[in-house]
Amino acid sequence: MFKRSNYSSSCACAATAAISRAALRGLLLATAVLGLGLGQVSHAQSQVIRIGAPLPMTGALSPEGLRMKQGNDLWAETVNKAGGIKVGSGRAKVEMIYVDYQSNTPKAVQLVDKLITQDKVDFIFSPFGSGATKASSAVTEKNGVPNIAATASSVEVFDQGHKYIFGLLTPNNTLIEPTAELAATRLPANARVAILARNDLFPTAVANELEKVAKKRNYEVVYNEKYAIGALDHAGALVQIKAAKPDWIFVSGYTNDLILVRKQMKDAGLNAPVVTMITGPSYREFVESLGPLAENVSSAVWWHPASKYTGTDIFGSTAKYVEAFKARFGTEPDYANAVASLSGVVLQAAIEKVGSVDRAAVRDQLAKLKMDTFYGPVAFDQKGMVNSYLPPVFQIQGGKSAVLYPPAIATGKLR
Repeated sequence: MFKRSNYSSSCACAATAAISRAALRGLLLATAVLGLGLGQVSHAQSQVIRIGAPLPMTGALSPEGLRMKQGNDLWAETVNKAGGIKVGSGRAKVEMIYVDYQSNTPKAVQLVDKLITQDKVDFIFSPFGSGATKASSAVTEKNGVPNIAATASSVEVFDQGHKYIFGLLTPNNTLIEPTAELAATRLPANARVAILARNDLFPTAVANELEKVAKKRNYEVVYNEKYAIGALDHAGALVQIKAAKPDWIFVSGYTNDLILVRKQMKDAGLNAPVVTMITGPSYREFVESLGPLAENVSSAVWWHPASKYTGTDIFGSTAKYVEAFKARFGTEPDYANAVASLSGVVLQAAIEKVGSVDRAAVRDQLAKLKMDTFYGPVAFDQKGMVNSYLPPVFQIQGGKSAVLYPPAIATGKLR
């Protein structure tokens, strides 16, 4: 069911035997020569910090889940290579405990409970997306386990009054406002907008933000519907959208959803001056699968490898993180890779600050954490969300992601 990334059972048995043989000699030496009692030996020197990571490694969300695993692994490997996380006067290695919830939210909730109550992990890195994160957050709250939510941006996740969840993505409106600002340069004053959203927490929430922004700008929303999770045939919706003659088509969902919708838009002969999709274009599979059909699709995302942040974390800067990721995986990282690594960065910072793995103390330190990282500045509000960096807006141009916003890292203009 799960994979431990650092230790096999045979290694553990051998280590236990070795420790047993050396225990008496070591203790006598410490007592006789150094005058130390057993209670004074740092627990952190032999400690392993176990982190549970439920991910959708199979099923419809597997592209996202596998990316998060890469990001988690890069952080854990980098930390362990450096000697581990500093805990008091010692250091602790990281052990990632992965479980596959098969893109099924109820299963994610069950596995979070298992990780805590049976596998005895110390901390949780949340499942992918707002929906599974919200559903499983009650489990971590009940057990008092700090839960780092790498990919939850919907305020509904953080409006529950939970104290142990901390989200690393800025709220959905921070994606939509700059996206609409740029789209306005290509749209008429009375633009007609069509919205199609996956019937899931994040895609619906981000579509709702788009509707608010459209109405604020006096655009006419001529179509606004949802498609079922796992839907494969969008022909009916696309025919209706085509009949509505929109100037701006906005589709929300995940990678496989949006690849499918874009292909079926071509089949339906549907296009518009502005086509925006969130979040699929963030991933290289979008361009690889669609080829020329990906051209001029705009999107927004929380991080881009073109960012130019420096930090106090183990990676040090965006450029160094990108270099490390490419060396390990042979490709450029995207936001899901990076934010998964950021989960480890912030947890490490909190543990090192308090000097222990006491869950309540780590939780309190996370709540007041302020740090610069390779991903951007991180600081949590009272609900546990960040709102401390600017998410980039980009467009696929020439088969690549051209950053349109913020101006400091822009590499192109909206076409």
